[in-house]
Amino acid sequence: MAVHATTPPAPGLYTPAQKARRDASVWTLVQGILAPAQFLVFLISFALVIRFMTTGEGYVITTTSIVVKTGFLYTIMITGAIWEKVVFGQYLFAPAFFWEDVFSFGVIALHTLYLYMIFAGGFDPMAEMTVALAAYVAYAINAGQFLWKLRQARLQGAAA
Repeated sequence: MAVHATTPPAPGLYTPAQKARRDASVWTLVQGILAPAQFLVFLISFALVIRFMTTGEGYVITTTSIVVKTGFLYTIMITGAIWEKVVFGQYLFAPAFFWEDVFSFGVIALHTLYLYMIFAGGFDPMAEMTVALAAYVAYAINAGQFLWKLRQARLQGAAA
């Protein structure tokens, strides 16, 4: 007779206590407002970056949109760290969001490099936009990571 070892089910994204803290926290609402707002700014800015890269037109409005998008990114990162502290007891790299946070730092680094380029001056506008485009691709991947976690949380809630 063969004996089959059973693997315990993978733990959910949140423990019951973490879920209660998440649901009670104002920071959950803040994240819920900032995330779609940032995504909307991203879509507009992304279109402007592509327009500039293909036509060479609209440098000032495109640069402004990237700076605004970067401001949203910094804001959501700070408020997200506070949210993680409230829900998981640590500001960043909680096990449930470890890889999303790691990748977020790459996204922030690219956006910060862009800001350095425009404020330091002396860089070719197309080089600046290439860095912005790389930052936006990284942001889109990172947003996908967080959407996947949101889906996991919903599935966990439905199963409970």
